[in-house]
Amino acid sequence: MESDLVDAVRSGDRKALARAITLIERGEPLGEFAHDRTAVVGITGPPGAGKSTLIAVLIEKIREKGETVAVLAVDPSSPLTGGAILGDRIRMQAHIDDEGVFVRSMATRGRLGGLADASSDAIRLMSLAGFDRLIVETVGVGQSEVEIMDLADPVVLVVGPSWGDQVQADKAGIVEIADIFVVNKGDRSGAADVKRALTEAADARGADILVTTATTGDGVDELLAIIERLTDI
Repeated sequence: MESDLVDAVRSGDRKALARAITLIERGEPLGEFAHDRTAVVGITGPPGAGKSTLIAVLIEKIREKGETVAVLAVDPSSPLTGGAILGDRIRMQAHIDDEGVFVRSMATRGRLGGLADASSDAIRLMSLAGFDRLIVETVGVGQSEVEIMDLADPVVLVVGPSWGDQVQADKAGIVEIADIFVVNKGDRSGAADVKRALTEAADARGADILVTTATTGDGVDELLAIIERLTDI
């Protein structure tokens, strides 16, 4: 990748950052460069748990603190057409005119594991751009999509009130890699039951567990406080 483009990303040029990410998605080699390692928060969980809505509220809370934030949202590609809706940005469009927020959607292009081939390099570029906080949202995952653990720390597992019972909570996979367990849509029936089902798994990992309702903001301040505690050590 051209050194002048990398320099432009380092200077905070958002258009240069967007172009650089497009190039790495096309297979352009990124190369090596020095950059500060920004903590990456991974948001993962099954489809319909409200991950994107929760991230949108987290962005709002982070900006209220005067910090900048970049989000990489990974969306599934169609197995038939190869295309992707890249709809996660729609839920975060309230921040579209905010220079302190950068949101990039990225298609999996058939890759399994919850991320895309270019996700790691995209995060390197976002870190180079000097954002205070980085968030990666995985594609809606099942039990086996655990690649996020190699890219982010902490990993936040977001589930909904219909996610399952104790048997589901005992399964291996994403439950075993989570540092924070979030039961979202806490205003709906079943949220308390899911929290109880996950408590043993959370305790076994020494992880935090809480209930949020992203649509009202309930519990999001507490979630951000936990993230700050785990990333600002």
